[in-house]
Amino acid sequence: RVEKNGRLSMEGVLEEQEEVDVLSMRAGEDVETMAARLDREDALKNMRREFVIPSKRAVIAASELGHAIPTDRSESTSSLDTSVANDDDDEGEEKAVYLCGNSLGLMSRRVRARVERHLSQWGALGVLGHFSGREPWVCIEDIGSSTHAQSLVGAKYPHEIVFMNSLTVNLHLMLTAFFRPMQHKHAILIEQDAFPSDHHAIYSHVLSRGLDPTTSIILAPSITPNDNSGILDDDALVHLIESNAHKLALVLLPGVQYLSGTVLPIQRLAATCNRLSIPLGLDLAHAVANIPLHLHSWGVDFAVWCSYKYLNCGPGAVGGAFLHHKHAFRAADDLPRLAGWWGHQRDSRFLMKPQFVPQPGVLGFQLSNPPVLAIVPIAESLEQIARAGGVDALRAKSKLLSRWFLLLLRVENVTGVQILTPLEDERHGCQFSIRLLRLVDGVDDSHGERSRDSVVRVGVVNKLLASDGIVCDTREPDVLRVAPAPLYNSFTDVLRFVQSLKRILASLNNKTNATGTAATRVAHD
Repeated sequence: RVEKNGRLSMEGVLEEQEEVDVLSMRAGEDVETMAARLDREDALKNMRREFVIPSKRAVIAASELGHAIPTDRSESTSSLDTSVANDDDDEGEEKAVYLCGNSLGLMSRRVRARVERHLSQWGALGVLGHFSGREPWVCIEDIGSSTHAQSLVGAKYPHEIVFMNSLTVNLHLMLTAFFRPMQHKHAILIEQDAFPSDHHAIYSHVLSRGLDPTTSIILAPSITPNDNSGILDDDALVHLIESNAHKLALVLLPGVQYLSGTVLPIQRLAATCNRLSIPLGLDLAHAVANIPLHLHSWGVDFAVWCSYKYLNCGPGAVGGAFLHHKHAFRAADDLPRLAGWWGHQRDSRFLMKPQFVPQPGVLGFQLSNPPVLAIVPIAESLEQIARAGGVDALRAKSKLLSRWFLLLLRVENVTGVQILTPLEDERHGCQFSIRLLRLVDGVDDSHGERSRDSVVRVGVVNKLLASDGIVCDTREPDVLRVAPAPLYNSFTDVLRFVQSLKRILASLNNKTNATGTAATRVAHD
């Protein structure tokens, strides 16, 4: 509920959640034994074994090096790298708590063998590997159009989905096709707190068309515009689209907001844009393999995403793109694009004719032959999600992990934090964003508004978490992001994080109290 100070109270939500049988504490249980029971009863518990979980020792060692970018190549961490590699299969070593799948997912144990199979194919066959072997490279992109891939985003046809390039490259390709400004309809709507790369792409396209960004870019503000919380008001967002329909040439929004973890009402937004004949594009970086998607039935025009978060395909993994079937057979001059030979019709591609004849749908937006060694982890990821029961099964466990997390915050009485992420199941995915509060004389400063001179800095807290073997990520100056991933995180992982965070904040508060600075109190948003 919304309290007088504008905050969302967790009380009603948690009371409702505690009625759920699976999260009800049984007689004689404490939180440790309850976490162990939930792990035993977890339908996806065996999936965790398919991943390489970093050791606690390796995480602690890495945390001591910090996150500074090396200024020259002589700065080496080779001893650490060797240590980590040697520990991959050491089941006897204590594992870290890895809650950073919203930034980079963990490595599947099967990926190494699958990549090595293609290295062997290259070594044994050379160029002939394009047309021979278990997975010939000439059609390796078909992996990304399989039924497993289609179910990932709710595509209906194979030509609606492809894995290629990276997210921002794919966004540029789609903007080239769909941002067609005219005299009166020349504006793009994007959220104020969009991921910076989306802003960069939008600005570059507006400028390249000779337009003025101050009049051709409409920013959708957060609920608290000066707070950069990344939380959008659904009704206000729809109203903003409707009130600017006369000049909007394109709407670009996220599926899940990267800073707050808020799930946007995609179906409602798509219906609004379709009714007003405005193309809708989505950045699904934080949505794919996190929440169920039905892009075809919702009528979304296009979407782009990365594969290194919840798809666990590795650092800098190949991105993905969706193009609705209604655009599949539009000619290249009707749907302009930056063309390349791998987007040409497959049966005549090697005739080497200069005229471009596109494949149907998003397949016709491919530029170059796919990077095979980067594509094969996608195949493994799609099969792994299918083995787990699909995105719906992942989401079912994710909801339980989220409810468990919120319950523990109250049971453990964690102080000095503010939850930015909406608490309702349908409004968030795996990620929760935790703001560390600046508090003065036991009272939060200006109702918990953030401050760059916060008593407790998020970087300090994150380093202390890492020294306890817990991996999260941060957004300066004061947001800690945690994302329990259903494929490999356990209920015990979540408990270890909450208890560690509580100890760290209490210790820091004790130090500030000893020097006469502010004490903190509980505050949840």
